[in-house]
Amino acid sequence: MFHVELRQFPNLARVFNLQREELMARLVVPWVSGAAVEWDDRRWDPEKARITIYESRALATSEIGLGRGWSSVTRTGAEVTERLLNEARVPPALESFKHEIAERCADGRPIGLGSLLELASERHPEVRLSERVALVEQAVWQLLHEQRVQLRRDGERLTRDDWGPALLRWEAWSGRAVRLARP
Repeated sequence: MFHVELRQFPNLARVFNLQREELMARLVVPWVSGAAVEWDDRRWDPEKARITIYESRALATSEIGLGRGWSSVTRTGAEVTERLLNEARVPPALESFKHEIAERCADGRPIGLGSLLELASERHPEVRLSERVALVEQAVWQLLHEQRVQLRRDGERLTRDDWGPALLRWEAWSGRAVRLARP
């Protein structure tokens, strides 16, 4: 079970006994995307508010009353805020995204890096643009190091030493000169 505290001076809300699915859908995913979260008839802005998440056993109604719930949670539970926020920031779909890229390259058609950004936007429209760019960049680097794809510029295969300079240029992401292809 998960328990959450939302703070935005002078307001405070505590939510107890959330299942993981509800926690992620109603609070964590919107929070990392920068959207205001609505809870207890209030809007909690991630830029102004603070969220704290604990994981522990379910609390009985009698344990929550008179302000005892949060102290019980912090005493017996484990804080998991950063872990859950990080999970939501980098979709667990990284491996499936990498697989999809590798499959497309295996078809024999090189893929432009800009097309991968479009693909990430189609697959994860709820995720911030910067996080989609990070997903694509991470997938490309991992695929290159795993030797599941190769990087080509104007049809010529780039060596490992050329990957960094090529990928750090905006032209690689906006143009068609740099592409991923099957190894």
